Amino acid sequence: MLRPEVATARALRRVMTLPKVVSWERLRAYRAGFKVRRQHPVGPYLYDFFCREAALAIEIDGEGHGRGDRPERDIVRDQFFEQNGFRVLRLAAGDVLRDVDAVVTRIVSCAAHPLHQPAAGPPPRAGEE
Repeated sequence: MLRPEVATARALRRVMTLPKVVSWERLRAYRAGFKVRRQHPVGPYLYDFFCREAALAIEIDGEGHGRGDRPERDIVRDQFFEQNGFRVLRLAAGDVLRDVDAVVTRIVSCAAHPLHQPAAGPPPRAGEE
């Protein structure tokens, strides 16, 4: 039996909004060398797009994300994700419709340049450069 999040993700993949469909088509065509999943469950939450290699979740937010209790719910989701070692990139649906190429370039840039780089070793001591 499927986890409820997986069943919901499968259903959402069939009814994505226009900005999400356009973003998905461009991301799939980009071939940036990393895998992006759509409507991906992470814990109890679903993210519009998810790149495990870059520890990056991408949300395409429509105007509904600014109404009612939605902003608070989004903050809780993002905190959960960040506490588990991932970054969240939120993009406006209107930006996708205005310039999808710029949005995809931003996604690819974030995925290609993780927030934290592995340490190159201990810092130099005083007098050592």
